[in-house]
Amino acid sequence: MQLKELEARISQLEDQVRVLQDIEAIKKLQRAYGYYLEHWMYQEVVDCFSDSPDAMLDIWVGKFVGKKGIKRFFETIISEEELTSPELLHQVMQIAGIVDIEPDGQTARGRWQGWGVIALPRGGGIENFFIHGIYQVEYVKEGGKWKFKTLQFNRTYSLPPGEGLVKPERLVPMDPNKIAVVPDLPRSVDPSYPTGYIVPFHFKHPVTSEVTSEGKRNASRQRKS
Repeated sequence: MQLKELEARISQLEDQVRVLQDIEAIKKLQRAYGYYLEHWMYQEVVDCFSDSPDAMLDIWVGKFVGKKGIKRFFETIISEEELTSPELLHQVMQIAGIVDIEPDGQTARGRWQGWGVIALPRGGGIENFFIHGIYQVEYVKEGGKWKFKTLQFNRTYSLPPGEGLVKPERLVPMDPNKIAVVPDLPRSVDPSYPTGYIVPFHFKHPVTSEVTSEGKRNASRQRKS
């Protein structure tokens, strides 16, 4: 192989590595967003977005533009009392992601499934439902960090636990068999709903590089972190 051919091959491999690194960084950003959303850690959520005035959160309620608009949505939709309730849960899992880096290396697009269960303390009770939707996301690299430029969530359904997508006459019984397994050791921490416990993150915020706030939240509820 000639020197020029070798240099061209090395350059090609370097480009491929950069693309793979960018895809992994974007996947981490998207998944971290889902974990922050689960406990409505809205400051961490807002920090995932671009500083551009064109940054946008696009959901079934409407479009929220710029970090100020996005923060306004997250701050107002849930009250401080609801936010601090151990019964709050907003789990929308970020799964089956596909990410493509654009040729400029500074922008990207992604598509993800979002599915989970939501429990919102409201009016002395709990508003509870399952939710599913498709995320379509535009990403931008700012200061070497990938961020959301536009995060669009297309809700496909939401329904209470007592209802289903299938009509009752079409349902068949579930298999009632259960496997009884004796553990080797008991769990040291029980994060089960409605403790409000947030399983600690092993990573810092992918945009701000700051330690996230789950430790303070857990300590305020007298849970182990």
